[in-house]
Amino acid sequence: MAADCERGATIDGIAYLRRDGPRNGAPFILLHGIGSNAASWLPFMQALDDRPAFAWDLPGYGESSPLHEDWPTAEDYAVVLERFLDRLGLARIVVIGHSLGALIAARFAATRAARTQALVLVSAAAGYGAPRGAPLPEGVARRLTDFERLGAAEYARARAPRLLADPAGRPDLCLSVEQAMAALKLPGYLHAVRLLGCADIFQDVRSLAVPTLVVCGACDAITPPEHVRRIAEAVPTAMRAQRETPVLIDAAGHALPQEKPDELAALCAALASSPLEQRHAHAQ
Repeated sequence: MAADCERGATIDGIAYLRRDGPRNGAPFILLHGIGSNAASWLPFMQALDDRPAFAWDLPGYGESSPLHEDWPTAEDYAVVLERFLDRLGLARIVVIGHSLGALIAARFAATRAARTQALVLVSAAAGYGAPRGAPLPEGVARRLTDFERLGAAEYARARAPRLLADPAGRPDLCLSVEQAMAALKLPGYLHAVRLLGCADIFQDVRSLAVPTLVVCGACDAITPPEHVRRIAEAVPTAMRAQRETPVLIDAAGHALPQEKPDELAALCAALASSPLEQRHAHAQ
């Protein structure tokens, strides 16, 4: 772990990493994806200037306690996130969600605009919109059956390379992605898979009233650019941080915060200081 990032004390059952910085800007709150954990944000945190940042382990991941709900919604996770922010004393934030984390980030920003200075959706999952409690869509259900059949380590070994644009050329990064995925456990992963199956990011994205940036790796095979473009186009025009959306980052796959941390950090920093974001901040 880099010297400027540290493990914070667990708060209300949520474990997290933190990077301190001056308090004159809204901190970045980092929400990881379904096969990852807080450590996936370390390269991004190290690429930031002096802005404070906090990356949580999703409930049921790492040392974080799982949710009590058996079939949680994005709102259930957003409630935990809001309580986490309250305990940290953070009134307004820039919330950045990667993949599954984008579902939670979009929900938080759509329903808690007064606390959201800006929103960044990175390689966003859209969700499948299945009814809660109903059979999961086949591709989503296969995640669980494969996980249970193979075990966490073999499941991670088979799946991790798909998250990178060039896994053979980045064996260190591929190993890091694999190790994070191998740490998956139940019921945290079960809850996250159910969220993926039942969520619908479009319901929240269409009602956004905060400056929003949508970013995707140009070589993403998990949430391809054409998939993410539909999400980006659903953001109200007045809230789009970039005219051309989504922003595509070359030579990057799904593990964008790890593959291209400098480029992503620069985009997020630019959003946080953009005229659109400043107008939003003064309007609150």
